[in-house]
Amino acid sequence: MTSKLPRPRSGPLTTGPSRAAARAMLRAVGLSEDDLDRPQVGVASSWNEVTPCNLHLNGLATAAKEGVRQAGAVPFEFGTIAVSDGISMGTEGMKSSLVSREVIADSVELMVSAERFDALVAIAGCDKSLPGMLMACARLDVPAAFLYGGTILPGFYRGRSLTIQDVFEAVGAHSAGEMTDGELHDIERAACPGAGSCAGMYTANTMSVCAEALGMALPASATAPAVSAERTDLARRTGEVVVQALAAGLRPRQIMTRAAFLNAAAVVMATAGSTNAVLHLLAIANEAEVELTLDDFDAVSRRTPHIVSMRPVGRFIMSELDQAGGLPVVLKELLSAGLVDGDALSVNGKTLAENVQDAFAPDGDVVRGVKDPFKPDGGLAILRGSLAPNGAVVKTPGIETLRFEGRARVFEREEDCMDAVTARQVNKGDALVIRYEGPKGGPGMREMLAVTAAIKGAGLGRDVLLVTDGRFSGATFGASVAHIAPEAFDGGPIALVRDGDGVVLDIPGRRLELLVDEAELARRRALWTRPAPNYRTGALAKYAALVSGADRGAVCEVPAGR
Repeated sequence: MTSKLPRPRSGPLTTGPSRAAARAMLRAVGLSEDDLDRPQVGVASSWNEVTPCNLHLNGLATAAKEGVRQAGAVPFEFGTIAVSDGISMGTEGMKSSLVSREVIADSVELMVSAERFDALVAIAGCDKSLPGMLMACARLDVPAAFLYGGTILPGFYRGRSLTIQDVFEAVGAHSAGEMTDGELHDIERAACPGAGSCAGMYTANTMSVCAEALGMALPASATAPAVSAERTDLARRTGEVVVQALAAGLRPRQIMTRAAFLNAAAVVMATAGSTNAVLHLLAIANEAEVELTLDDFDAVSRRTPHIVSMRPVGRFIMSELDQAGGLPVVLKELLSAGLVDGDALSVNGKTLAENVQDAFAPDGDVVRGVKDPFKPDGGLAILRGSLAPNGAVVKTPGIETLRFEGRARVFEREEDCMDAVTARQVNKGDALVIRYEGPKGGPGMREMLAVTAAIKGAGLGRDVLLVTDGRFSGATFGASVAHIAPEAFDGGPIALVRDGDGVVLDIPGRRLELLVDEAELARRRALWTRPAPNYRTGALAKYAALVSGADRGAVCEVPAGR
């Protein structure tokens, strides 16, 4: 039977006498005579046994393949890597995390390109695999649909719900003598009850709502728990919808437009999502060849209220947002105020406005209306100033004072700062500066949840400022400024800071200033030399040689003239 579905890439691969060898190999993996005449769809997942975020993705891939087959195409499952930030946090291994985003995108690109798949289902479950998959979709621009693995359910300890954030903060409380060994052990045992990504509006869940807001994932697919029957049904329907997109000729770059990226940015601001979303959306937009800058995020933040109460700055977790109606509730409320573009297209062929027309009204607890927000502007702010000429990012809810002035305490790497915190050598009013942790300098721009959680656990979360050219986890809470650009390794002003220098954070003014006059900075700059790279061979060295600044998404760029 001849398929009526288009086969723009697999057709030339399997048609005609010259392709007999290719067909022979495809028969060996189980294709029938009819299958050889059907479109071929890659089903990529980041399944592995390393982390609960990815543990169940092979089951979702099976359901997605069923949907592909029901829609008349042939699925081919393949895998890619995924690393666990929660496990590697605070170690040298964390330098590999952001690098894995590029490897994921590259590996999916290479498989789809080599095997000539007509379409792609991209399934991901943890922080870097979500943007990595979306980058691959944008780069390849073959019909594609994204599926999130889903959130973990909360753990419980002494009548309160737990997330991984509570464990990191318990470590800080324990080091400060405020928690016993037994209490820490009990929290550790209870926090992660099974499969799924970290439960708050941390990076994975932030990127899942971004994927839905971008239109690359099915409506209401961002929030369902990993272990729910709904998640399996979403996988099957994602397999079906990608074949429908193939039939309609609908491609990712028709979906991931500038309007779609601004919609995603609005959702990040409304949910007070992870600062990493800025980095990742810039990278995905770069692959989609869409103009997006830090200034766009700040403009969106200034007009978009914070209306969703999610940890780490609010009360609720992702499964509770799902119970309140999921992301469509948020999008419909933003749409009612003209804060998102309702004409933006989704992978199901419908507009954002069509997808959310039947969404619930805000419940008033998890989600508020735009006229009664938790905060009148967005959850993130973009800063500039003498310490961050090219920009920096801060999460604003939960910061007690919108203006902080302190004296610098400089650390050349994350571990040195962590040692100072756990040794109780950090004081109120300190401006902790962690440098040479940027995209090139680390390399890999480590997240620093261990440090920020230890600061909060030690009772200093409202009394110190932490600034870095590295990154912070979505679970980070308090006055923590990340992504300072230019980074120290590139000779940015953060490389010139000395102990005792005045540092000012001014959130309303969107400023981050180093209180050192230009003459003194010029003198220091003349004395500065770039340190030797931490890695000279391997993936981290290659990444450091190619990576851009955080203000451009820390993407790998081909050198000019190549």
